[in-house]
Amino acid sequence: MARFSAHLIALLVACICVGAFGVAAPTPAAAQGFTYNPRPPKPTRPPAKNDGQMLVQATEVDYDYNNQRVSAVGNVQLFYNGTSVEADKVIYDQKTKRLHAEGNIRMTDAEGKITYANILDLSDDYRDGFVDSLRVDTEDQTRMAATRADRSSGNYTVFENGVYTACAPCREDPKKPPLWQVKGARILHNQTEKMLYFENAQLEFFGVPMAYLPYFSTPDPTVKRKSGFLMPGFSTVSTYGVGVEIPYYFALAPDYDATFSPRITSRQGVLLQGEFRQRLINGSYQIRAYGIDQLDRSAFTGLPGDRDLRGAIDTKGQFALNDKWTWGWEGVLMSDYYFFSDYRLAQYKDSFSSFLSLPTEAISQLYLTGVGNRSYFDARTIYYLSFSGNQSQVPVVYPVIDYNNVINHPILGGEFSYRTNFTNLSRDSAVFDPITTLANTASLCTTTSADPLARTPSQCLLRGMPGTYTRLTAEGQWRKSFTDPFGEIWTPFASIRADAINADISNQPGVSNFLPVGDTQALRLMPTVGLEYRYPFINVQPWGTTTVEPIAQVIIRPNETYAGQIPNEDAQSLVFDASNLFAVDKFSGYDRVEGGGRANVGAQATTQFDRGGSINALFGQSYQLYGLNSFAVADMNNTGLDSGLQNARSDYVGRVNYSPNRTYTFSVRGRMDEATWNINRFEAEGRANFDRWSVSMLYGNYAAQPELGYLTRREGLLGSGSVKVASNWVVQGAARWDLEANKINQYVVGAGYVDDCFVLAANYVTSYQYTAGGTPPVLNHAFMFQIGLRTIANSSTTSGSGGIQ
Repeated sequence: MARFSAHLIALLVACICVGAFGVAAPTPAAAQGFTYNPRPPKPTRPPAKNDGQMLVQATEVDYDYNNQRVSAVGNVQLFYNGTSVEADKVIYDQKTKRLHAEGNIRMTDAEGKITYANILDLSDDYRDGFVDSLRVDTEDQTRMAATRADRSSGNYTVFENGVYTACAPCREDPKKPPLWQVKGARILHNQTEKMLYFENAQLEFFGVPMAYLPYFSTPDPTVKRKSGFLMPGFSTVSTYGVGVEIPYYFALAPDYDATFSPRITSRQGVLLQGEFRQRLINGSYQIRAYGIDQLDRSAFTGLPGDRDLRGAIDTKGQFALNDKWTWGWEGVLMSDYYFFSDYRLAQYKDSFSSFLSLPTEAISQLYLTGVGNRSYFDARTIYYLSFSGNQSQVPVVYPVIDYNNVINHPILGGEFSYRTNFTNLSRDSAVFDPITTLANTASLCTTTSADPLARTPSQCLLRGMPGTYTRLTAEGQWRKSFTDPFGEIWTPFASIRADAINADISNQPGVSNFLPVGDTQALRLMPTVGLEYRYPFINVQPWGTTTVEPIAQVIIRPNETYAGQIPNEDAQSLVFDASNLFAVDKFSGYDRVEGGGRANVGAQATTQFDRGGSINALFGQSYQLYGLNSFAVADMNNTGLDSGLQNARSDYVGRVNYSPNRTYTFSVRGRMDEATWNINRFEAEGRANFDRWSVSMLYGNYAAQPELGYLTRREGLLGSGSVKVASNWVVQGAARWDLEANKINQYVVGAGYVDDCFVLAANYVTSYQYTAGGTPPVLNHAFMFQIGLRTIANSSTTSGSGGIQ
């Protein structure tokens, strides 16, 4: 609790400091963490009539022709130039052109701003005058009140003893102080500048003063973009000490802006940060730059950051050529690969983003994408900047091109489609992964190993080949479905695929144990014909409809040529389960292609309940009918081995999905050994979403896969949930529990108060981050605190450590 109070005091001190300079309107970027509850959109207001005519309705209207004065008494309603005035009594003096109103005044201007008062005296164009005991409600749902307001020159309004808030009044007791408000002895509203200036102001929560601000300024609620200081951010990290970030926002023009965000650190000096953004007619782009002259480089001794000058530039943009074609880019350039991590920048700034997935590379790419009615084109060249320092092991892709198209008219009565892929990549150094305990402990698979003969398929996998790899793939597919008189559904299909491959593989130590080194060309052709059969049986009952559907699929094709003899860069991930049981080619990419005759057999049952809800089940098995089983052939990374498809009779796969209503969803999926029925892969997932709480739980149990380096069974739980403990209080969290090691190795917990005008949140996050030299990532602990006052400020603090505390 003491730490929480310290952060709150620091934030209030920041409010005082920033109040002395002024606060800019929030930029379009979303705030990190919790956000305000959404307010329902308001209908577009029709344009106001500005014909110079005044309409008066009242119980009694008196015309004083001698003094040129009109008096209206009793339920007065006055309409003039888009503004309406309601009051007990209204007097309009035609000589002085003054409008005087008394009692229960309600004035609504053309922009929807509502002013309540007891006495109102204004010129007929509302440029000058005064209002006593007023309250103003704006279209943006902000509110101001004052004992008196004086308006002059049609531009300046001075509120005496003013109060400003963006919170709605309490429904049960409207006189009760709002959640937060700013009181000022004087509040000046400059409509030309669209600024509010507070003098001798204090910030109150529930009517209790929390901070004194001798001078405070903020854009008025109508402003969405305005130059000025934004709320500061705070962070503490051991390598740079305490950091205070003070952003200044430049609203340079309607279509472009900039933000300058120097971070003053106690140990390393000033980290300069700047961002420029511009939106054009057909797209937008942004550029960010970082730089620092480190005062204490000894904090990074032996690490990439051990230098005086460090910095980075990153940029991205996207533009539309027309309604179908877009092009864009992303680019990152850093002085050293650990710069973002050391100073918690870019992907490392938000610890939530790395709770389950750790950013491994920064992507620089140039791309062109086109989308048609039934076609898709994408071309891009990619450079990955490694965050772990293993840059020589990361490929450069130049380029990768995909084109898919489905012919709009039938061919031979069926649907014909085709796709092409061109990939060209290069890598400087080979990437090996150990798959045995000896190889891991003795570092046999590292490129610095003294024993190059140790890098053999029995000890290592070759995750990435050194050299240049080029492949062109073209494939045409045809299929047609028809139903016979008995209700059986027959779907014949055919395809032909060709791959032209050129691999120039460097003869680095150990690589020849996996692939032929030197220059290799290969032409691979894979024709395929097949037939799929389904026979749905439908049973209708008063409580619902059940469909049972046996499915059989027979595929005829030759063996995969060059199996295991050419690089595999994009088909390394293979998970055999019910989702791809009936896939004609179960490899995930283009570098491997499934060959040999195969039959896929299963049954599916679906029940749809009349009162809502459904259940779906699928169970089946795959059989290698003849020829070479592609999944039993080891390639450079053993894709297919230990997958459940490596035997002539595959493992059994099945799934059950059950959704009784919109609230609950349950799913069970698994893969069982064909001979012993032992569980090789099992996942059970449940989700529930209520008005006040939601929860999800995933249980996973995976058998050892020694050919892939998983030497023991893996078992774990991943859970997350949030509970709305009160109307505005939310508690949320997530955790990953390794059941084999019997420990929770990652978690995040947080709580926050959220309404339409105020945010207060605290979160504690554990996430992994890389250390220098390619060593395994370490666990990082971070505490984040956020406070936001709608239309006034939004700030956050972060403290963390690179390692377990």
